[in-house]
Amino acid sequence: MPTATLKIFLAYGDPKRLRTAELSNWTGKAVSGPRSEVDKLLAREESSSPGVYFLTGTDPETNKSTIYIGEAECIRDRVKSHLAKDFWNNITFFITKDENLTKAHIKYIEGRLIEVARSIERSVILNSQGSGAKLPESDREDMEIFLEKMQQVLPVLGVESFVRKKTITEEEKQEEFLSCNIKDLKATGYLTPNGIVVLKGSQAVLEERSSAKKWPSVLVQRNKLIEDGSLVKLDDAFVFTKDIEFSSPSSAAATIHGGSANGLTSWVNSKGVQLKQLQNV
Repeated sequence: MPTATLKIFLAYGDPKRLRTAELSNWTGKAVSGPRSEVDKLLAREESSSPGVYFLTGTDPETNKSTIYIGEAECIRDRVKSHLAKDFWNNITFFITKDENLTKAHIKYIEGRLIEVARSIERSVILNSQGSGAKLPESDREDMEIFLEKMQQVLPVLGVESFVRKKTITEEEKQEEFLSCNIKDLKATGYLTPNGIVVLKGSQAVLEERSSAKKWPSVLVQRNKLIEDGSLVKLDDAFVFTKDIEFSSPSSAAATIHGGSANGLTSWVNSKGVQLKQLQNV
């Protein structure tokens, strides 16, 4: 993405409360805040405009982030219909300052956002399906640019469902790839702004460590990955069936080792240098 200057206004001085965000030289504007202040968000003039909105929260059973992506010709009226639902705890919506978004435009953006979020798989998408809309070629290109700008702003406002995993070129692999080895098994991964990605085909031990009984919380994510098929048994090991991003090197190492592990010492580069030493350089 191109470099950008982002202006954030904290309506009450608190970065967790109601705030607005605007990129320089862009007609879009975002308004975001916690559910506890939804009345204040909906009282703002921007909420009477057409736009796209995001209701985000956490699934209490799986602890995965959840998101509902919607569009409306009047955001205020549409969001009120969601007040009886308890899955969300934050709302973010986008409008244009030049009031140039039509119904077709916002339906197209909504459909594309659902498509992107599903492909990235960072969150549970609560939409049953995306509406979408066909647009003339020139309008479609304009909306793709608008979509790109939205994706620059959303993570700053705490919505990470559209953050793509970092990709590494063949030239970068030798330098950036890390490995986590145990009992002749090997896992490979690389650091990201959000933690670490363990690559498809990486291995993890079958047996859990005895210490896991004392601190079972470290294996919560491992068990969930086994349940959803992201970790499957193959011969004498579990194997990752797809790339999985963990919040930290230690949480990834715990999944691989079958119990508590220090990610800073478990992960090493191609020369055997521990992550702890690499980050102290």
